[in-house]
Amino acid sequence: MGNRLSKIYTRTGDDGSTGLGDGTRVAKDSARVAAYGTVDEANSAIGLLLAASVPEPIRDLLTTIQHQLFDLGGELCIPGHAAVHDADIDALEAALDHYTADLPPLREFILPGGGDAAARCHVARTVVRRAERETVSLARLEDVRPQPVRYLNRLSDLLFVLARVLARADGHGEVTWKHERRKARPLP
Repeated sequence: MGNRLSKIYTRTGDDGSTGLGDGTRVAKDSARVAAYGTVDEANSAIGLLLAASVPEPIRDLLTTIQHQLFDLGGELCIPGHAAVHDADIDALEAALDHYTADLPPLREFILPGGGDAAARCHVARTVVRRAERETVSLARLEDVRPQPVRYLNRLSDLLFVLARVLARADGHGEVTWKHERRKARPLP
């Protein structure tokens, strides 16, 4: 277990730098800090989703994912550390297959919405996509194993599917994009 903070403020970051998990100091706006910071933000968005009414199996899955995102953030915070593994990605794919099985095929794009839990899930999905982009940017500059990018890619897919499931479970249904709407009815 790492060091526990006895004080929240240390003043060591007042110069615009922060400490990585291996003790090195980097700028707070470095690609590495952006990547693991956005993973943390994604984890918080999932926490906000869990504050809504969510069926227990999905709640359990999302709680497991929160732990894995914490691990993934640690991997990105400690250069050379490995915390996310192929088995974690396989588990996301299994969950994707499970939840997709009962959904009708998509014929239109889905708009973010469909009830409180589904809308929160869409927000979490978009934050995970940003975390993926930030991690790809980091990987262009420094060594990053492929597993974090693959994990984030699958997770955003899973959150999309879960948003569809939650929209249907909530009774709101999915909101589809109407591409022909301009021909039918212009905006006032």
